[in-house]
Amino acid sequence: MFVREPAAPPLDQAVVEALGRVQTSTLGHLRDYGFPKGLVPIRRPLRFVGSAFTVRLPHLDSTALHVAVDEVRPGDVLVVDQSGDGRSCFGGMVSYTAATRGAVGAVISGSINDVDEILELGLPVFSAGVSALTTRILGIEGAINVPVTVGGAVINPGDVVFGDSDGVAVLSREEALGIAETLREKEAAEPELRRKIAEGTRLAEWSGALAAFEAGITEPAR
Repeated sequence: MFVREPAAPPLDQAVVEALGRVQTSTLGHLRDYGFPKGLVPIRRPLRFVGSAFTVRLPHLDSTALHVAVDEVRPGDVLVVDQSGDGRSCFGGMVSYTAATRGAVGAVISGSINDVDEILELGLPVFSAGVSALTTRILGIEGAINVPVTVGGAVINPGDVVFGDSDGVAVLSREEALGIAETLREKEAAEPELRRKIAEGTRLAEWSGALAAFEAGITEPAR
């Protein structure tokens, strides 16, 4: 069975610009969820912010992906859930089509192939690795623009997918601008902290780590 749902509206450019100025690892200081695990970037540095265009595949069959990649729009991030399969569904022609249609990035729960071609395209990609073993066009099943799970993170169509050299994170549209402002404020304080550390301030005192550490010290047994 195949399913095709409509794509979400494009992201507000204000969200793209705001998240484009901050780091995913700053968000990692504040929350534990929304980070697909086990994925690596095809290269560093990289950066993208876009709207999730999701595809769910049943392991070996990439029929739905070939349909979906033709429907990707400028500003979308192609997000593929391979249902736990590690082979590659994302090679030279799929990546070329995605880039040509305007995708700003791709997040693949399986592997990729034709790495040199993807690097030449300059398309930012996170994946589980590289494999010469690929999917096939079998016409079994698949779904486009439905909720998917990638690396333990649930990603809904239209969610904000935010990637850089440190990793990839997923936000709801409703929270994206507020989170971007929180991250900007946190990062804006770092130059002053560096100045203080250079002048002798102890990082552990500033962070509270020293107080917590000393409070937890136990006397050695005698």
